[in-house]
Amino acid sequence: MTKTLVFKFGGASVKDSSAIKNLSEILRNRLRKNMIIVVSAMGKTTNALESILAEKLSLKDYSVNSTKIKDFHFSICSELFPEAHPIFAQLQNLFSQLEQELLSPLSQENYDEYYDRIVSYGELISSRIVSEYLCAQELIVVWKDAREVICTDSDFRFAKINWEKTKLTCQKSWKPILENFPILTQGFIGKDAKGRTTTLGREGSDFTAAILGTSLEAGSVTIWKDVPGVLNADPKLFPNTSKFDELGYKEAAEMTYFGASVIHPKTIKPLANAGIPLFVKSFLDPEASGTKIHESAASHEIPAIVLKKDQILISLKVTDFTFIEEKHIHRIYEQLQALKLRVNMLQLSAISVSIVIDAHLFKLDQLLSRLQSEFEIRYNEGLELLTILKQKSEEIPSLLQGYEVLLEQSTRNTFQAVRRKVETKDI
Repeated sequence: MTKTLVFKFGGASVKDSSAIKNLSEILRNRLRKNMIIVVSAMGKTTNALESILAEKLSLKDYSVNSTKIKDFHFSICSELFPEAHPIFAQLQNLFSQLEQELLSPLSQENYDEYYDRIVSYGELISSRIVSEYLCAQELIVVWKDAREVICTDSDFRFAKINWEKTKLTCQKSWKPILENFPILTQGFIGKDAKGRTTTLGREGSDFTAAILGTSLEAGSVTIWKDVPGVLNADPKLFPNTSKFDELGYKEAAEMTYFGASVIHPKTIKPLANAGIPLFVKSFLDPEASGTKIHESAASHEIPAIVLKKDQILISLKVTDFTFIEEKHIHRIYEQLQALKLRVNMLQLSAISVSIVIDAHLFKLDQLLSRLQSEFEIRYNEGLELLTILKQKSEEIPSLLQGYEVLLEQSTRNTFQAVRRKVETKDI
């Protein structure tokens, strides 16, 4: 029997009517049974929904932004479908459900669960539109709700997969359909044991593709991006980037761990364990080779540069001048874990611990309040974390020129620096 193929299309590949038409052309000669197509929310819809949540939490009027999201999607549909097409009624129903959800109370205490319920609508809406358009182009797909098979715990916003249950459900529910038709579904979302919507972490659609690929013993997973493949740096931030024709699982995992945005960090592990190759290809140039990530990739010495923005540097000093001990580090990590905050960089001195974390709404205040009785705390916001893998020492100064370095460290294979732009005054 032919092995299942998984294609994942991100927000940029479904950002407007032209992008959706391009997606259909990519699938025209590739679509077949035993294929799963995973789609993300359209364009910046997730960001827009997050903005609505921030406004609601601040007791501000979010109706203008809510209307913008609705108009955005209906405008795309008006360019893709005739007026009488059923998609308009489907969309109206989904937006009515969303508006009803937004009427329920929101607080810091229930924010994560509320977030998952609201933000999931981005994927549900986009997948309906793409599915209907493909069928209108005689590219027949079966729309399925990913929450039927992606089974998770109740760790809202960062849900962990129940692998055994997910694999069993995929094999039982979706495999029989795939023997006759391709399936189109959503990335990023799942459900817990009580049937509540969960999400897998920001940009988690890549992970969904890997989960489905692993659960259905796929032949390969392909992520379609707006870049030619995996590059050694973000071309929007750094000039003269190089494309990797192939990468080993371990190297790709290391790049994602440090923040390379081309692939979600959790994507590599299940595919590597199952020996399923991952392809990263361009939806702008679908015939190009892209990058293949697999076990037997040839080694190389090309440095990889990763830049994470919106970083916070927190320094925690023991108040009684004793030295930092394991119990202090344990206490800090205990609170970080409780708040679902990940450390991007750690540095120890005799009497202090310095950590670098991503900025998250109201999480910094919560962390400070939990630790301020035990530590003297200082922090800086709005920073950047620069990481260079397989660094060449002679190239580092140019990457720090024009920046103040607040913290740096180097190992045999990795250089990291926390930096902020030096403000230049006009004379």
